[in-house]
Amino acid sequence: MSDYIRWFETLGGDDVGVVGGKNASLGEMISALEDEGVRVPTGFATTAQAYRLYVDENELEGPIRDKLRQWHDDGISLQEAGNAIRRLFRHGQFPDEVRDAIGAAYRQLGDRYDTDEVDVAARSSATAEDLPEASFAGQQETFLNMVGADDLLAACRNCFASLFTDRAITYREEQGFDHLDVALSVGVQKMVRADRGGSGVMFTLDTETGFPDLIVINAAWGLGENVVQGTINPDEYRVFKPLIDEAPRPIIDKRLGEKAKKLVYTSGESKTTKNVDTSQRERRSFVLQDDEILQLGRWAKAIEQHYEQPMDIEWAKDGELDQLFILQARPETVQSQKEAARLHTYSLQEEGEPLLTGLAIGQGIAVADVCVIEDAGQIERFREGAILVTGMTDPDWVPIMKQAAGIITDHGGRTSHAAIVSRELGIPAIVGSGEATEILTDEQTITLSCAEGDRGKVYEGRLDYEEEAVELDQIPETETKIMMNSASPGAAARWWRLPVEGIGLARMEFIINNVIKIHPLALLSPDQVEDQEARDEIERLTRGYEDKGSYFVDHLARGIARIAASQYPEPVIVRLSDFKTNEYADLIGGAAFEPQEANPMLGWRGASRYYDEGYRDGFALECAALRCVREEMGLENVVVMVPFCRTPTEADRVLDVMAEHGLERGRHGLQVYVMAEIPANIFLAREFAQRFDGISIGSNDLTQLVLGVDRDAETLSALFDERNEAVKRAIRRLIEETHEEGIPVGICGQAPSDYPEFAAFLVRAGIDSISLNPDSVVRVKRRVAEVEAA
Repeated sequence: MSDYIRWFETLGGDDVGVVGGKNASLGEMISALEDEGVRVPTGFATTAQAYRLYVDENELEGPIRDKLRQWHDDGISLQEAGNAIRRLFRHGQFPDEVRDAIGAAYRQLGDRYDTDEVDVAARSSATAEDLPEASFAGQQETFLNMVGADDLLAACRNCFASLFTDRAITYREEQGFDHLDVALSVGVQKMVRADRGGSGVMFTLDTETGFPDLIVINAAWGLGENVVQGTINPDEYRVFKPLIDEAPRPIIDKRLGEKAKKLVYTSGESKTTKNVDTSQRERRSFVLQDDEILQLGRWAKAIEQHYEQPMDIEWAKDGELDQLFILQARPETVQSQKEAARLHTYSLQEEGEPLLTGLAIGQGIAVADVCVIEDAGQIERFREGAILVTGMTDPDWVPIMKQAAGIITDHGGRTSHAAIVSRELGIPAIVGSGEATEILTDEQTITLSCAEGDRGKVYEGRLDYEEEAVELDQIPETETKIMMNSASPGAAARWWRLPVEGIGLARMEFIINNVIKIHPLALLSPDQVEDQEARDEIERLTRGYEDKGSYFVDHLARGIARIAASQYPEPVIVRLSDFKTNEYADLIGGAAFEPQEANPMLGWRGASRYYDEGYRDGFALECAALRCVREEMGLENVVVMVPFCRTPTEADRVLDVMAEHGLERGRHGLQVYVMAEIPANIFLAREFAQRFDGISIGSNDLTQLVLGVDRDAETLSALFDERNEAVKRAIRRLIEETHEEGIPVGICGQAPSDYPEFAAFLVRAGIDSISLNPDSVVRVKRRVAEVEAA
C-alpha cells in the first residue's frame, strides 16, 4: 500500500474523502459483509492524492478554471468547455510514483488470480459522490475489460477526465461544489465474466413509489452497461423483503424483458467491448433463476441493513464460474429523501384510448406538445416545456431534460439514464415504450399519465386531471376499520402510505382480464378453441410454458401477491372470480366454453361456477394461485372471499371444493369470507355467518336485487340508489344478526366512496370495516371520525 493505492479490504465508510463513495463502499462490503456470504470481486483504488498529484504535475488547475470562466463569462458552450477540459486530462502524463504504484498493484492483483495480465474494470469514484443529499451516479465513466498495465493507465486517465463530463459540471454547479475541491479515485476491480452470464441493478425499495418492503432487480444478458444506460429493456423481478428469510419463494413479480442486445468482450488484440444481438432463446428466457433472484435479494437486504438506508446496487453473474457478485452499492437518493408525511396524488378526470404504453416512472401527469429528438446532435431543437420523445438518453441530454414537462423513450428500464434523471427532476416519464418515436409526431399535443399503475400511458390531446397533496399526519384515527379497494397490481404500491388497515376488496377479474387475458379452460383445453386467431394468440402469450395452466397460475399469483404485499401484514381480502358468462366469453378462447344467457347478471356467476363440472377445472387454477401466494410466497394475510353465494348449501359445496384444492378454512390460518349481495344473504344471515369468518356487503348488487333495478340500465338510473331505506334496513338486519353470531361485517361496495352520508349511516349501524376507493379514503375517514365523535 502507498499514498496512491489502497486495497479494497483496507477501506471502509470513513474513507470517502480518500477513495470516493463507490470505492469506500466496496471496501466496507468486503470487510463487513463477507460473513453474510456477499461476494465482491477484489481489487484496489487509486487515491484522491494520486488524482491531485496528476493535476499538479500536469499544471491543469489554471487551464481548468480558465475554461470554466470562459463558459460562465465569455459565452462558450458547456460542451466546448467540457471537451477542452477532458482533452487536458487525456493528454497528461502520470507522475512516475503514481504510474509505478498502479503498475505494482495491477501485477499483485494478477498474482492473486494466478495470471500475468488480469482483466479488470476501471470505475470512477468521485470523493463527494453518493452522499444522501447529492447523487453523482452515472456522471463519470467506467471502462471494462482492460488487460495490461498500459491499458489500465489509459483507462485511469480517461476516468480522471470524466470528472468533467457536461452533466458532472452542471451538477456540481447546482450543488455548490467547487470543481477543484472534488477529486477522482479509480476503482480497479477484477472483471466478472458477465459477458458469458448476466448483470444488472437492484434497489432495496420501489423506485417509483418509495414502498420500502420491495427489492426490485433488473437483469440483462452480458455486461451491465446496457441496463444502466437504458440501451435495452431488461427483465424485472420483485422480491418481498420482509419474508425473504421466512417463505420458500417470496418472488412476487417476474417480467420478461426484450433484452435485444448484450454487451460482450471483443476478441483480438484490442480487448474492449461491443454490443451484439441476443438470440431468440435469450430474448425469451429469464436471465436469473428463482434461487439466484432470492440470493441477490438476501444480499440486498443484508447490504441495506448494514448501511441502515435504502441502497442502489450493481450485480453481475459470472458465466464461467456460475456465481453471482456484487459490484458496487451506494445510497438511493430519490425516494428515500422524499417527505414521508405528505402524499401527492394525481388522477385523470377523463377517459381515452392509449396511443402507447411503457414503464411508468414517477406518479405524475403531464400535458404538453411533443418534441421528437432522434439524437444528441439535435438537442438545440428542444422547446422548453415540451414532452421530450427520443430513443434513449445519456448524460449529454440532462440540460434539456431539466426543461421538459415529461419524457418518453423507446428503450430502457427502471434503471436507465432517462428513468434515473426523471426521478431526480421529479417529472413523469415513460421508458421502454418500444415505438414512441414512430407513433408520436412533433408538436402533437398529448397527455402523459404515470398515475394508473406501473404502466405509463400516452393519450391523444389534453385530458383533464387533478393533483392533490395530502398531509398524512393530519388524518384522524377511527374505531371503524378503514380499508381500501384495489384491482390493479401495478397501482397497489402507490397507496402504501395511506392510513388504511388492509384491503377490503381485491378483484381477481382485473388480473385475469388485463394480465392473463385468456379463458382458463382455453389454456387447459386449447384444442377446443376453433378460432385460429385466438389459438395463435394463446400460443404467443404462453410462449415458454409447456403447461399452459401454469401460465394462468403464475400470472394470477403474482398479481395477487403484489396487492397483498402492499398492505402486509394487514388483511387483504381477495374475491374469487366473478365474471359473468358474457365477460368470460370475451376472454381469448372464451367463446368455446361459455353458454349464451339472456340475463348474465342473474346467471352462471360467482359461487355457482366453482363446483360445476363446466368450470371446476378453471376454479382449480384459481385455488392453485391462491395457495402459491399464501404458502410459497408466504403472504398469509390473504383472505379468500366467495361472491354471489345464493344458499348455505351452495356455500358448503364451495368450501368443500376449496378444501379439495388445498384451501381448507383454518389451514395455515386461512380465513374465508362471503359477500352479502343477494336478499337470501340477508334473510339467512345467521346460517351464512356460521360457515364463514366474515361477511362483506356488496352494495351494488344488493341494491340491484333489493330494488329490482338493473344497475346498468340508464333509463332506471334515478331509481338505483344505495341510500334507499329498503337497502339500509337490509344492511342493519345483516349487521345485527351476523354480530350475534360473533362474525365481523364490512362493506366493499361503491356507495361509501360516493356518498359520505352513507358512510355515516354504516358507522351508526355498527359496521366493523368500510373499504373505499383510494381517492376517497381521506375524505371518508374524516367523516367517519366526526360521526364516531358525535
